[in-house]
Amino acid sequence: MLNSPFPADRREPARAPRILIYSHDTFGLGHIRRCRAIANRLAPGLGRPSIVIISGSPMIGSFEFGDGIDFVRVPGVVKLPDGTYSTSSLSLDLEETVAMRAAVIMATARSLQPDILIVDKEPAGFRDELLDTLAYLRAAGTRIVLGLRDILDEPEVIVPEWRRKGALNALERFYDEIWIYGLREIHEPLAPFDLPEAVARRINYTGYIRRELPPRPQTTRYPRLTREPFALVTTGGGGDGEELIDWVISAYEADGEIPLGALLVFGPFIPRSRRAAFMERIAQLPRVDAITFDTKIEYLMQRSEGVIAMGGYNTFCEILSFDKRALIVPRRTPRLEQTIRAERAAELGLVAMLDGAMLEPGGRRDPRVMAEAIRALARQPLPSASFPPGLLDGLDRIEEATHALLHPETKRAGLSAVRA
Repeated sequence: MLNSPFPADRREPARAPRILIYSHDTFGLGHIRRCRAIANRLAPGLGRPSIVIISGSPMIGSFEFGDGIDFVRVPGVVKLPDGTYSTSSLSLDLEETVAMRAAVIMATARSLQPDILIVDKEPAGFRDELLDTLAYLRAAGTRIVLGLRDILDEPEVIVPEWRRKGALNALERFYDEIWIYGLREIHEPLAPFDLPEAVARRINYTGYIRRELPPRPQTTRYPRLTREPFALVTTGGGGDGEELIDWVISAYEADGEIPLGALLVFGPFIPRSRRAAFMERIAQLPRVDAITFDTKIEYLMQRSEGVIAMGGYNTFCEILSFDKRALIVPRRTPRLEQTIRAERAAELGLVAMLDGAMLEPGGRRDPRVMAEAIRALARQPLPSASFPPGLLDGLDRIEEATHALLHPETKRAGLSAVRA
């Protein structure tokens, strides 16, 4: 067990376990997909659990969840190009929207009375919307966990940001454990912070979250192009992937002899007008095709010869899980998260990389550079040739840690080897 400054007289769950997962989801699909993977893994081993995911993602209803899992959607917010936020649908100002979100979160917590709360990425929630719920659940005896992806941002950005948000204070006051969904040998996201020893002892490195193939209806049909060797081009939600899509299309326009076809998955958040313009160009290319979105993209990835992506956390986990050769072109704004991950992965021999600076506005993207990189995919070694120990143990470790929180008397030998 971790040493904890919090009272030890928490309730033993005499009923089926109840778990609340908070995902703020202001942009993209990464947070909800990570939370969904964790929930789907935990549910079968908990008897008849009730796992509720709170999310602001407009796409959450498009995903399938296992038995014992449901979701509550709070009003959505979106991040604007200048870094500020706005409501995504309602005619409310941001403060009103945050107040409504906070009320829904609190009402859900009061109704569910969870044994465990897992918070994704934001210790205080979006605009502090989680603080009252954290205080309520702490007093009620709920065990509270912060889940962090492997990389947050460069220290010069994330340290003042967390201080400004009060994240470190929330971390110290409310959280029993901190699960980092990565390996310490690859990156230590909390290393730049001067954490009190009591907080540092709560850190567990789980390994990355392995992905499995989801159930697939027999009616699923893919473009004809997928019957031959192809590269899968994915930008996640698509809201910031237009430049990568443009670069790949231009490579095929410049070099008609690329032996590998390309299937582009735009993502649900790419502007409709931009998608239409891309489709006009794709219609002229016999070895390129595109679809808008696939909630079970794992099947396409498994069938592909390789992946071209920007290197967000979830796509990186999928590349490793399905052992796919990958070309990563990471974005550099608004965060360096993808760049840091891609550089470290390339150093370890897990992926190939092109400089994401060429995705910036005004960047000069040479089509033949991309064409050569696509040609080189087939010559890359598989990622598994360079796997460090425990790389994809994330869900196993999370499951062990969850059972230990539900049953404090259980020794946590499984996590001792990866604890910070």
